[in-house]
Amino acid sequence: MSQLAVLNMPRHPKRMGDLLLIMLAFTIFSTSVVTAEAARCIERERQALLSFKRGLLDKGNFLSSWTSSNEDCCSWRGISCHNQPSHVIMLNLRPDMDQYHPSKKIEGEIGSSLLELKYLKHLDLSLNNFTRIPNFIGSFTSLNYLNLSYNDFMVGTIPSQLGNLTNLHVLDFRNSIEMIDSLHWLPHLSSLRILKFENANFTKAVDWLKSIKLATSLSSLELTYCEFPKVDTSFLSHLNSSNSLRDLSVSGYGIHPTMIPWLLNVSSNLVNLILNNNDGIRGLVPNYFANMESLEHIDLSGNSLEGGLPKSLGNLCNLKVLLLNYNGYNGPVDDLLGNLSGCARNSLEILGLNGNQLRGSIPDMETFSSLRELYLAENQLEGPFPFSLSQIHKLVVLHLYQNLLTGSLPDLSKLSFLRELRVGNNKLNGSLPKSIGQLSNLVILDVSSNNFTGIVSKSLLQKLFKLQALDLSSNSFTLNFNSNGILPRALSILKLNSLKIGPRFPSWLRTQLNLSYLDISDAGISDVIPDWFYPMASKLVYLNLSFNHINGTLQNFPAPLSTIDLSSNLFQGTIPVSLSNAEFINLSHNKFTRFRSFFCNLTDKISFLDISYNILTGRFPDCRMDWSYLFILNLESNNLSGILPSSLSSLYRIQTLRLSNNSFSGMIPLLQNCTELGFLDLGNNKLSGNIPTWIGQSLKSLEVLRLKSNKLKGSMPSNLCNLSNLKILDLSLNHISGEIPPCIQNLTSMAYNERPYRDGEYTIGFDIPFSFEDENTFEISSADKALLMWKGIEYRYEKIPEQLKMIDLSCNALVGEIPGELTNLVALVQLNLSRNSLNGTIPKKIGQLHWLESLDLSHNQLSEEIPSSLTNISSLAYLDLSYNQLSGRIPTGTQLQSFNASYYEEKRGLCGPPLTSMCPADETSQPPSHSAGGKSDFEDGGLWFDVLWFYIGIGIGFNFAFWGVCGTLLINTSWRRTYFGFLSNLRDFLHVTISIKWSKLKRRIQG
Repeated sequence: MSQLAVLNMPRHPKRMGDLLLIMLAFTIFSTSVVTAEAARCIERERQALLSFKRGLLDKGNFLSSWTSSNEDCCSWRGISCHNQPSHVIMLNLRPDMDQYHPSKKIEGEIGSSLLELKYLKHLDLSLNNFTRIPNFIGSFTSLNYLNLSYNDFMVGTIPSQLGNLTNLHVLDFRNSIEMIDSLHWLPHLSSLRILKFENANFTKAVDWLKSIKLATSLSSLELTYCEFPKVDTSFLSHLNSSNSLRDLSVSGYGIHPTMIPWLLNVSSNLVNLILNNNDGIRGLVPNYFANMESLEHIDLSGNSLEGGLPKSLGNLCNLKVLLLNYNGYNGPVDDLLGNLSGCARNSLEILGLNGNQLRGSIPDMETFSSLRELYLAENQLEGPFPFSLSQIHKLVVLHLYQNLLTGSLPDLSKLSFLRELRVGNNKLNGSLPKSIGQLSNLVILDVSSNNFTGIVSKSLLQKLFKLQALDLSSNSFTLNFNSNGILPRALSILKLNSLKIGPRFPSWLRTQLNLSYLDISDAGISDVIPDWFYPMASKLVYLNLSFNHINGTLQNFPAPLSTIDLSSNLFQGTIPVSLSNAEFINLSHNKFTRFRSFFCNLTDKISFLDISYNILTGRFPDCRMDWSYLFILNLESNNLSGILPSSLSSLYRIQTLRLSNNSFSGMIPLLQNCTELGFLDLGNNKLSGNIPTWIGQSLKSLEVLRLKSNKLKGSMPSNLCNLSNLKILDLSLNHISGEIPPCIQNLTSMAYNERPYRDGEYTIGFDIPFSFEDENTFEISSADKALLMWKGIEYRYEKIPEQLKMIDLSCNALVGEIPGELTNLVALVQLNLSRNSLNGTIPKKIGQLHWLESLDLSHNQLSEEIPSSLTNISSLAYLDLSYNQLSGRIPTGTQLQSFNASYYEEKRGLCGPPLTSMCPADETSQPPSHSAGGKSDFEDGGLWFDVLWFYIGIGIGFNFAFWGVCGTLLINTSWRRTYFGFLSNLRDFLHVTISIKWSKLKRRIQG
């Protein structure tokens, strides 16, 4: 095994456990299993297997070789036999992963006929749908290996008879048993070495810790995403720690803080300790490492740790791997590493601190004499690239991306073993050092999103024969790639987006025959795709040519493309059918005209499809849409017409459907099966009929419903109020009549700000080699774009703000009063009910909408006074109450008086600022009226009292300010001299400055 392979093994201890499991299984059978030619199975065992098969549903024909005509069952798929006599000793029904599909699992019971296989040593039924673990499982006393993992949670519990399997070495229950009642059978498995659980609930198994303690032969325990109860460890104090457990992995959210002391004292012989991604591990790392001298690998990533590290950690002389990625460390990195001052500094080979909030500069790391992998990415580290890092000649991996590092890169020629250099997303500048070209072992080079300049030429890259991932994007490089053969032939990932490559399509790509990932988006290319590019791209999985000016028609791609982004170009004509095999397709903002053949040939892999902002014509293709993984479909802003097909209802996993700005007609299609729909935009079409009631009955996940600018009629269905997740409701510019239902208050998502908006970002994964891990996913924000009316103007939001909650029912035929219940939606940011026939009063409690920024109630028949509570809305930036029948004084408040008077324009009644018309009570020039025995305001002390105190307040304020300043200057001589000296100096300064400026101006005019 190579030195590099040995080095990388501790980084993935779970894979080590799987490797150990495979090696153990191989050891068990290597001396006993022979080929089918030398073995003939025993008849009663053959009949038992056939009987077992008859009780199963084999959708994938895995058992097709199990036939009565084939007498030698040792040759059947999944069967292995002993040499002499030919007893069946292995039954392996685990599907081949390269052909695996969830729909092709074997289903059924583990039949009792298998009891005839008395010599069975290896039983693997994983990745199927067997329904339960039978009680007779304990009768297979020869079993060494039992794997029932990933059987979609069998019913029932683990039978106690399992404790009879005293020869069992490996037991794998991952994702098969959901509820664990007890582990009392575990100590009886005297030979058990490896035990695995995943997604299991241990809250009822009060004996689980004790049972693990008593399992003296257990050497590897893996518990992933399990739930555990609060632990009273006092009763365990009399039990000795296990002397056999070497590998402990407890990953996921289920650790209770009371478990941590036991987990760190479970065995004095622990070698690998993994306690990652747990909510219960927070605060300081517990100081329990003093007696764990055998520890080589510690992974505490993905927790909520903060503060410092215990000194006992620095005294672990065998420690090779310390992973603290994605915690809450936020101090200087030098302080954090201060306690690693013991022998751990000499033994540590891998240090992971990615994804914290570490500050300050990177300290001198040369004291870590054995360091080979350093992960300090995604922090807030500042200062120059440390010179000490360029001197650690053993360094193999260096990740410093997404920090605030400045300056240039130093000479890196001493890092001859370096395989991964990732310094992207910093503030580094200058040109790349020539020494990079000497790093002949480099596999990954990422310098993206910095301020680098200079020329990248053949001399820099020609000796990097092993380079497989290169990211130069978002810099100011000049690429001197004028000839072929510049880039290494082994290159599979190439990112050059936001560099000046055009205007011609880069011909130097011609020789890159091994590319699987290519991104040359936003590269200034104004050309057609040359014919040679299509066969050259035969291995491409990801292709991004977006934000260029590439034109012409597309040919068929022979590549197995999974992700293709050609958006924001000038492509035209027909979309080629070959693209229909992809999973992610973005062809938006082009000039495509035809898409039917492409659309109707889409495979069931399709997850994201965006062909918006093209000039597609014709009807929506009425194809069979059995796309079970399609989450986002966007065809908005084209020239499509006709009736929307009913086949849309088969998209039962669709989350975003955008068909706005077309000319679709007819009724809204039946989408009640699309129960995961969160974003539905059918606006700006010619749809007619009523708003379907099934929207409120079936689409409970809806967050955005936009049906504006259609020909919809009828009343608002009251069951729209069932959409408790709704954040944006836009039914404007239709013919909707009737009243606004009072149950609108049930749109509870508009009443709270705590719940973030599901912004439609969709993540797609695909295989990328090595550790270029942040390129394994793509965040697609296309789904959350929207054209919304905001403060009287229509805007296109590229990303909907998280806190935007709005209702727009404007330009309809609504009648009746505005329901007072509407004011319970206190998180509303915009409310537009304008241009209807609403009457009655503005709700008195409208001031409860304290987040409101835009309110439009214009062009209705609202009457009486404007509620004074409206002045409580301090965030109000747009208000239109014009063309109603309101009367009385406009309430006094900073916001309301700041709006243009046209927003209060009336045929009658309103008065007071900002209107010029005064209210009757303000016309103080009129003589007081004493008619009808009534008292004037002056007589009852009202208005006169207010005016009197107003003038008194002005007089007191003026005198206080005047004498407070001038009196002090009269009394204090030194202050007076200083003050008038300052005024004199200021006068001289202004005089000189103005004179100089005036002289310059005159000379310029005369010149």
